[in-house]
Amino acid sequence: MRHLFLLDPLERLNPAKDTSVALMQAGQRAGLQVWVAQPSDLFSRGAGCSVHARPADLQPMPLVEGAWQVPDPWVRLGEPEALDLTAFGSVWMRKDPPVNEAYLYATHLLDLAERAGVRVINRPSALRAWNEKVGSLRFHGRMAPSLIAADVPTLKAFADEHGEVVLKPLGGRAGQGVVRTSASSPGLRALLELVTQQQQLPVLIQAFLPQVAEGDKRILLVNGEPLGAVNRRPMQGEFRSNLALGGSPEACDLTPVERELCAELAPAFQAEGLFFVGIDVIGGRLSEINVTSPTGIREVERLAAQPLADQVIARLLTDLGAG
Repeated sequence: MRHLFLLDPLERLNPAKDTSVALMQAGQRAGLQVWVAQPSDLFSRGAGCSVHARPADLQPMPLVEGAWQVPDPWVRLGEPEALDLTAFGSVWMRKDPPVNEAYLYATHLLDLAERAGVRVINRPSALRAWNEKVGSLRFHGRMAPSLIAADVPTLKAFADEHGEVVLKPLGGRAGQGVVRTSASSPGLRALLELVTQQQQLPVLIQAFLPQVAEGDKRILLVNGEPLGAVNRRPMQGEFRSNLALGGSPEACDLTPVERELCAELAPAFQAEGLFFVGIDVIGGRLSEINVTSPTGIREVERLAAQPLADQVIARLLTDLGAG
């Protein structure tokens, strides 16, 4: 059975850290034929959707003394072929943000494949609807106080109410562009003008949670069920805990509050075709819902000795069999 992964160019991926690589390797271990392409390789004639894709042969990467041993080359690619997406058992849309025009058009093409019966992960309509900052507000009662606005006086009033705040661009990823500030900062109004592009672009502002010093927990859910988690502790002098910004991963378990949160989120994920999701939780409060290309599998596998990627693929194959 062929399974397709739509990705950024392979040379940009770090196989020792990349969740997509872990999933592809797990698919290969499960006996699947792994194929790769970029979203720009999609095309359509008529009502269907096709792709110029290449078969991928991923090499084993053993974990030795806490480090993944990456062979060179770590993947060998076959010749490209033009295939209808109905030739694949599933299509993983794992292109990293930004969610720009090209990304959105790719999801429209994937809609055609889904209507033809192809399993697309995550569902294209959900990728469009669930902005990773705005989507979290569906569960605002589980979050720190939050506001999305472009109006500087409105944002300033929120900061005045809560004191320490965090500003997040709605299209950001991996902590990029996230700023911590306070109502007492003399440059706050100028900062708000800057991040909103003179009150034209909305941003997310949240009350700062000091518990982030103890870590920001990434919980990975498959079809609404939490399968693994990793705590990410910020580096000295930094409040952002993203691993790409120097955060340190550590093994962790889920608290009862976090399990309750996952149970509350699960029906929405299941109903809208969000099969593989990563949520971020600080001090028991929901921070973000990551649906485009959630990461964290490598860290869970390394720290918890849990074959998480294999478990994800096994759940998918069970779902496909049931369908």
